[in-house]
Amino acid sequence: MAEDLELCDVIYGPFVPMKTIGEPALKIPKIRKNYNNVDRKAIEKNFRAKNIIVYGIGPDEYNRISTCQSAKKIWEALQTAHERTTQVNQSKIDMLITDYELFRMKDDEPIQDMHTRFTSIISELHSLGEIIPRNKLIRKILSVLPGS
Repeated sequence: MAEDLELCDVIYGPFVPMKTIGEPALKIPKIRKNYNNVDRKAIEKNFRAKNIIVYGIGPDEYNRISTCQSAKKIWEALQTAHERTTQVNQSKIDMLITDYELFRMKDDEPIQDMHTRFTSIISELHSLGEIIPRNKLIRKILSVLPGS
């Protein structure tokens, strides 16, 4: 558990070992040969945190963060990319509600494929905070099934 907390600290904090010089105090990156064990541990934790994040995202997300040098920068890039304003959220909800209301089973579509499309709409609505009661979902599914 403590290791997880340390990895979280790496994501939110700097990863390059720094040293303070001069008056007024100025922080500059350390030269690699001057790294101590604490510095090496911090670099190792940054590497591990970066790997955890990168392995948890898809190829589209990877393109967004591929130039980031630290776990902190990766995290910030992903946060920025996924922040949504209330207006954008409401627009997405409105579009998904329309998709839900107009949802129909396609001709010669297997039930599994229809269910996957339906679940995708419902999951996106749920992730945006729009919950449709279970009984309405069941009625909707039953209404779009063919009589056969």
